Amino acid sequence: MRHLSLKDKLCVAVSSLFGIGWVPLLPGTTASAAGVLVFLLLKNNLLYLIFTFISIVLSFLLSSRAEKIFAEKDSKKIVIDDFSGMLLAMLFIPRTPQFIFCAFFLFRALDMVKIPPADKIEKCPGALGVVGDDLVAGIYANIILHLVRGILAIFS
Repeated sequence: MRHLSLKDKLCVAVSSLFGIGWVPLLPGTTASAAGVLVFLLLKNNLLYLIFTFISIVLSFLLSSRAEKIFAEKDSKKIVIDDFSGMLLAMLFIPRTPQFIFCAFFLFRALDMVKIPPADKIEKCPGALGVVGDDLVAGIYANIILHLVRGILAIFS
């Protein structure tokens, strides 16, 4: 990386989730685990919703610039997208170990598989390509978890 301005350093810090992007193995999974930690810490649903919204906005605002700084498309060091997708996956789900565990593994699986339209979105340039596929995976995981929740409610 070239010499960075303060603005670029802040972009790198936030887009890499303060260094998680440099974890040598599975930085996206580590960022997703950080999302689970935030879910466990922010017990108020409104506060969690606001935090998730801010994270998504920051993901879009910073990802394109971070790509340019790292000089590579969808750099593995940019993990705020995985973090935001994981936050979205857990939105309004029950705070039980079973649901949290399923949310984590479901989100990671859907993020890897790239079910349409995630596969097409990932190929888009800039922030949309970096963040969009993770948000789709988060939305799909969230929908599945709420469907399971509804089914369990019917049969209990």
